[in-house]
Amino acid sequence: MQIRHLKTFTFPVPFKRVFRHASASRRYAENLIVAAHADDGTIGYGEGCPRLYVTGETVGGCAAFVNQHAASFCAGVGSVDDLRSWIDAHRDAIDENPAAFCAMELAALDLLGKASGRNIEQLLGVASGPPDVAYTAVLGDMPLLLYRWQLRGFRVRGFTDFKVKLSGSPRRDRAKLAPFVSRGSSPATVRLDANNLWETPEQCAAHLDALGDVAFAVEEPLRAGDVDGCMRVAQQCGVKIIADESLRFTRQLEALVEPSAWIVNVRVSKMGGIVRSLDVVAAAVRAGIDVIVGCQVGETSLLTRAALAVIASAPGAVVGAEGAFGTHLLARDLTDLTIMWGHGGMLRGQDVPDRSGGGLGLRLDPAAVLVPVEDR
Repeated sequence: MQIRHLKTFTFPVPFKRVFRHASASRRYAENLIVAAHADDGTIGYGEGCPRLYVTGETVGGCAAFVNQHAASFCAGVGSVDDLRSWIDAHRDAIDENPAAFCAMELAALDLLGKASGRNIEQLLGVASGPPDVAYTAVLGDMPLLLYRWQLRGFRVRGFTDFKVKLSGSPRRDRAKLAPFVSRGSSPATVRLDANNLWETPEQCAAHLDALGDVAFAVEEPLRAGDVDGCMRVAQQCGVKIIADESLRFTRQLEALVEPSAWIVNVRVSKMGGIVRSLDVVAAAVRAGIDVIVGCQVGETSLLTRAALAVIASAPGAVVGAEGAFGTHLLARDLTDLTIMWGHGGMLRGQDVPDRSGGGLGLRLDPAAVLVPVEDR
């Protein structure tokens, strides 16, 4: 199979509600969509989520990356082995543009799967199909009344695992966590996300101590990459540290010298695609480090489907999953069938669309509007 050319689009769909945390506030999706066209007219679709505060990327910068490398990519990638070779040869460029390459890679894998009649797991040698997944309810940083309304909605839907975005205000964060204390929730069902709120371990430890023993882990409490400071927080507060912005490359796992203190958050777009995500998960498993397979806010079903392959690769090591919000969050999905959680946050593998056409198994919604990036 020969990729003839790549086209870049964005899908600026609004959210049904504003999503806030310490690093950003979002009202609509800002995703890069890449279409990979084959000589026979078949098209594969991929998605990346550029986030300036995560990888330093923008939609326009991602499109420029795709255009810069399109000729080499199309000429060099005709199989999964070719894809891996291209990734190895362009590691540094992908490191700087992971969301852009993620969209390219997923489009190529979707096309390769369609050409061979194999789904994404079969194509990558992961498993025979997508797994059953219990997703975590993610509570953003919002006014307290709205927060309580959202928490109640998740509980009515049967969720039992929660991730709470912190504000940095002890009073406000205590109020946000009070419902878990009053219900006697186990700390094992709650984790916190600080989005790099604090400068020093002492500031972080003081805040967490003021909240009490309500959570088993805190994500990115300090500046990205402050491994030593995070270890001090773990030791002082008795919590695990979830590395997200601090963990983008497999080689960064070497710095996490106490595996029991760490969990890595693997987001397909942030890592630079499925292949690199699978490599990080495999290395984490070898090191004895647990994994959360996360998402970027606003992902469509294309990236949700890709993340399921990563989850399927190491079921024993995956201690949490985030995402699959679909039209619970998006006003419209990009695909005609939406992959999203149901009651209790459950997504059954048997319910994942599979039209036996290979690849991601999804078709674009004819009513979805893709905007060529060059027109913006």
